Amino acid sequence: MALNDHPMWRKPQHHHDLENAHEHVHWVELFYDLIHVVTIFLLGNYLSDHLNLQGFLVFAGVFIALWYAWGELSIFNSIYVSTDVWHRIIMSVMICTVMFMAAAIPAIDGKGWAFFALGFAANRALIAALYIRARRVNAESKSFSSEQIRNFLIFAVIFAVTAFLPKPLAYWVFAAAMVTTQLVYMIPRTSVLRFDRFAPRLGHMSERFALLTLIVLGEGFFKLVVTLSEKGIYKVTPEVLVNFVIGGVSMFVMCWIYFDFVGNAKPKDNKPATIVIWWLAHLVLMLCGVMVGVALAAEVKIGFWDPYPGKYAAIGCFGLAGYIAMLWVLRQIIEDRVASRFGRWDVRLFGILCAIGTYFAVPHVPSLVANLLWGTALFSQIVIPVSRAWMTFRNE
Repeated sequence: MALNDHPMWRKPQHHHDLENAHEHVHWVELFYDLIHVVTIFLLGNYLSDHLNLQGFLVFAGVFIALWYAWGELSIFNSIYVSTDVWHRIIMSVMICTVMFMAAAIPAIDGKGWAFFALGFAANRALIAALYIRARRVNAESKSFSSEQIRNFLIFAVIFAVTAFLPKPLAYWVFAAAMVTTQLVYMIPRTSVLRFDRFAPRLGHMSERFALLTLIVLGEGFFKLVVTLSEKGIYKVTPEVLVNFVIGGVSMFVMCWIYFDFVGNAKPKDNKPATIVIWWLAHLVLMLCGVMVGVALAAEVKIGFWDPYPGKYAAIGCFGLAGYIAMLWVLRQIIEDRVASRFGRWDVRLFGILCAIGTYFAVPHVPSLVANLLWGTALFSQIVIPVSRAWMTFRNE
């Protein structure tokens, strides 16, 4: 093998220019994901400490920003196969920008804001640097890369400026810029989707979505264990330990229904509308996953006959409803798979209505009943499809 063909020295190449561009995630991307374990945990803690409308809006806004810091880098790595030394150095610096953003989360509504905004701005600028490297060695992608470079540099400046604006103006400008960054992907005939070279490896992106979903849902286990350990496992009643198990099994089932029905699946076509829905549905699904993980942490704070905390119930019930709804949406746009023949629309609708109904029942019933109602919404999403499949299998 010539040295310039070795992954450590090979320049960024568009996957269309390679004979065998594999779909699998590189270890550098996996390492970048590790920092998001910390960011999501800290963000969940922020939501736990600010269970009101303003706190939820801050939580959702920060999650979306962090998700795009992850997602837009994933798009680049899906379009260009880039693993050389300079790519790794840039990635290491990008990890540091996310570290700054994560460390700023507990004080995001105060003195931490400037650090978060500057970290996000630096992250945008570094993605522009990756496209600059790609443009130098990919002549056919020059127009597409140039547009991405311009966009990321402009928005990097805007996000950096918000670090110094008075609040709440800084938040509004940051939010408007976030919306605009996505419009450059979605507006017909003017977005970067009009370029033929804007063609992510769909198998690679589906694997990226699946890995981050695992991290997001894994945080639910993390919060449960940390909450119980801080309370003292030897101090709690058997009822709390039962609730603890319920929370852990629930997070497992959420992973189960994702991977059986939509996880690692490619979109059924390459139409821009399909790709945009695939992208946004995963964003909402993961946001809802974090909400459920935070809500389940309350399981270790109550016994069977205590009322389930209302604010935790709100994010848990509506989070589950949103999660199931996104599974329904994703099912419409991905390639066919056998499991989906049994997890049809009626199962999803039942789960959504049951989850929302649970929220309205929570103030009037003990947590034991609330858990049964909420559990019915979640576990129906796997029990009914598996039962249907078993009946079909047995008849065959």
